[in-house]
Amino acid sequence: MNTEETKTIRLLETLTRQLILRFEQQKEENEELLNELVAKDNELRTLKQKCEDLEAEYKTLKMAKMLEVGDGDIAAARQRINHLVRDVDKCIALLKTMGIES
Repeated sequence: MNTEETKTIRLLETLTRQLILRFEQQKEENEELLNELVAKDNELRTLKQKCEDLEAEYKTLKMAKMLEVGDGDIAAARQRINHLVRDVDKCIALLKTMGIES
C-alpha cells in the first residue's frame, strides 16, 4: 500500500468515527426529545381532564344558580310585572278618553 492509500484509509476511518459519534449524539438527543414528548403528552392529558372536570362543575353550578331563585327575586319580578300592567292600563284608559280605541 502506498502512502496515498494509507491517507485515504485513515481519512475514511476518521470520518467514520465522526459519523458514529454524531449518530450516538443524535440518538441521545432523540431519546431526550421522546421523553420530553411523553411528559408533555401526559401533561396535556392531565390538563384536558382538568378542563373537562371544570366544565362539568361549571355546568352544575350554573344549573344550581338557575334553580336557586329566592322569594325576594320572585316578589320583585311580580311587582315589576304588576307595575307594567298598571302602566298599560293607564295608557289604554287615556286612549279611550281621547277617543282613540284599538
